[in-house]
Amino acid sequence: MNTRALITCAAAVCAATGLATAADWPMWGGTPSRNMVSAEKGIAHSFDPGRLKRGTEEVDPATTRNIKWVAKLGSQSYGNPVVSGGKVFIGTNNESSRDPQHKGDRGNLYCFDEQTGEFRWQLVVPKLGAGKVSDWEYLGICSSPAVDGDRLYVVTNRCEVVCLDVNGMADGNQGFQDEAKYMAEAGVDPASIVVGAKDADILWVFDMRDELGVFPHNIASNSAMVVGDVVYVATSNGQDWSHVNIPAPNAPALIGLNKMTGELVVEEASGISRNSMHSNWSSPAYLESGDGPGQIIFGAGDGFCYGFDTTPQADDEGFMVFKELWRFDANPPSYRTDDSGQPRRYTAYEGPSEIISTPVVHKNRVYVSIGQDPEHGEGIGALQCIDATGRGDISKSGAIWTYTDLHRSISTVAIAENLVYAADYTGRVHCIDADTGKAYWVHDTQSHIWGSPLVVDGKVYVGNEDGELTIFRAGKELEVIDTIDFDGPIYGTPVAANGVLYVNTHTHLFAIESK
Repeated sequence: MNTRALITCAAAVCAATGLATAADWPMWGGTPSRNMVSAEKGIAHSFDPGRLKRGTEEVDPATTRNIKWVAKLGSQSYGNPVVSGGKVFIGTNNESSRDPQHKGDRGNLYCFDEQTGEFRWQLVVPKLGAGKVSDWEYLGICSSPAVDGDRLYVVTNRCEVVCLDVNGMADGNQGFQDEAKYMAEAGVDPASIVVGAKDADILWVFDMRDELGVFPHNIASNSAMVVGDVVYVATSNGQDWSHVNIPAPNAPALIGLNKMTGELVVEEASGISRNSMHSNWSSPAYLESGDGPGQIIFGAGDGFCYGFDTTPQADDEGFMVFKELWRFDANPPSYRTDDSGQPRRYTAYEGPSEIISTPVVHKNRVYVSIGQDPEHGEGIGALQCIDATGRGDISKSGAIWTYTDLHRSISTVAIAENLVYAADYTGRVHCIDADTGKAYWVHDTQSHIWGSPLVVDGKVYVGNEDGELTIFRAGKELEVIDTIDFDGPIYGTPVAANGVLYVNTHTHLFAIESK
């Protein structure tokens, strides 16, 4: 039997027996459904991330257990790793500068070797110079990139969509030829910047501020999604420093770009920006249809979840816009108005919230929670299960169930074996029936949760602000397998790929593998 036949036979056996094969995790959520569930097996649940060597930021290998490698990040890392083609990509800041040419505050995207953790290359992005209002100091790149073939797409701290060659400069400079100019901060002569083998190879740049007039609030933060020939991103358009005025009320909250050229293909025109409470930080998801074009699902800054047709249509002025199929108010009516019919104040504990978490698609349903900027503190929340087959305003007709024992949440849910695992900002993890909205258990981790649960190998992994990674047994009964302490807060979401678990703290990325 030849090699091709052997491979085909092995694949058939795996499919028939339900055995999982190792796989990459090329985007936020793994797939465009954004469901935080991995089919990996043998993922480590007993390990020690180790301790720092005295007086350094280097993890002492002698103090670790089941740690494959550790890579140093900057001083703040809010994004999540993605794994594709033997490489690991993650956003951070420039506080652990890899190149003396680039000093001070920057946004950085790092590329590491998947097997060794060796640093391969980086994208260096200067600050906007607008301060906290549009490019908050030291946040770096907060977005998870998306890898499609030999291209990577990432939203930068400068509110750009940047397309990169996944190999960096190792295979030459292709496409865009002004990397030195791009990396030079204001007042620096681009001719003084030397572009080397450890730099990113930029293919194209789409500046959402220049092209669309958007005003990013605090930071541009969402993760790109590639479906077919289009890369979809949110624009982070929102309020200015006053938290009252929206400088660009007519700018789109969601766009689609040609993935090869960066040309604008489609933009949102449903009026989201003018009604946004704060910003548009959620990432789009995709609902696949078996009998035609699918839907782009978007959780918006106005507190509504939207379903858009993937086929653009021309508006009255000839612009190509998303055709809105449905919209659903993710805020229960009592969050919008009090008993006397008066509007509740945004940021009030009992008030309405926008959507920051990413909607998750599962069996023609959309699961999404509401929440606010963690800077606003805790408050009431809600998790909605939406029937995505409706049309028009389905705020009443589209609600399959509503779970209101959840506080504000910026976490994306994970759905496995008909169970929804959700986390709220207060630090609680909820296990909920996917069909009924009934809670089976709730566990308080005693610290704020920014990231999202990952379900893999019959377990649920969730990190918190205290640097604790809690590992649960997946199922209707609450069972905490272990709580593992890391030397730094965990704001990201664990990722599993090719037999390895990845966990990033603010300052380090850990590749964890059972031996």
